[in-house]
Amino acid sequence: MPLADINDRIAQATAKAGRPEGCVTLIAVSKVQPLSRVEAVLSQGHRSFGENKVQEAQGKWPDLRDRFGNVTLHLIGPLQTNKARAAVGLFDAIHSVDRPKLAQALARLAQEMGLCPDLFVQVNTGLEPQKAGVLPQDVDAFVAECRALDLPVMGLMCIPPDGQDASPHFAMLADMASRTGLSGLSMGMSGDFESAIAAGATHVRVGSAIFGERVPGSGVVG
Repeated sequence: MPLADINDRIAQATAKAGRPEGCVTLIAVSKVQPLSRVEAVLSQGHRSFGENKVQEAQGKWPDLRDRFGNVTLHLIGPLQTNKARAAVGLFDAIHSVDRPKLAQALARLAQEMGLCPDLFVQVNTGLEPQKAGVLPQDVDAFVAECRALDLPVMGLMCIPPDGQDASPHFAMLADMASRTGLSGLSMGMSGDFESAIAAGATHVRVGSAIFGERVPGSGVVG
């Protein structure tokens, strides 16, 4: 689906929800996509992208930024502590802060490097044992812990369980964000971003609806 169509759908969903124009950031999820597709979206003027892996992003985004100018890069996949330094140097936002050890590592790096990306706490709203994320009952304490470390926590992120209605998960995340005084809500993907916007999403992560199905190994470094 053309990027313009996705932007139109976001604008319509935003207006339908009675929210201000431009309050939702579209993150084009470019993980495991051929460089030609990423370049095509960049050529249309889009400048907010999401990647799952630090190594893959390191392999393509320095060159793309040199060629296309300023790009806001979001890490939306899990972050290993040993990759935190590279992530802090490359990404503008990290959406997958999910455990104290990672928060502590980011806090040390922020002190050492004098910078820190915007951070979102990932919440496992579906209580799925195979999925990363802070459990809902632990969110308040973990956000407080991150704040005590002077980390720039901007919001919460969730990935609802496959095959379930995502709306209750979006509502749960919005409630937790309100309760903890956070304004950012990273939720909604290609199949459900409109319902996420209705629930208050500030960042939607759309990949296949923009780029088409992923093609592992095609033009990707790392």
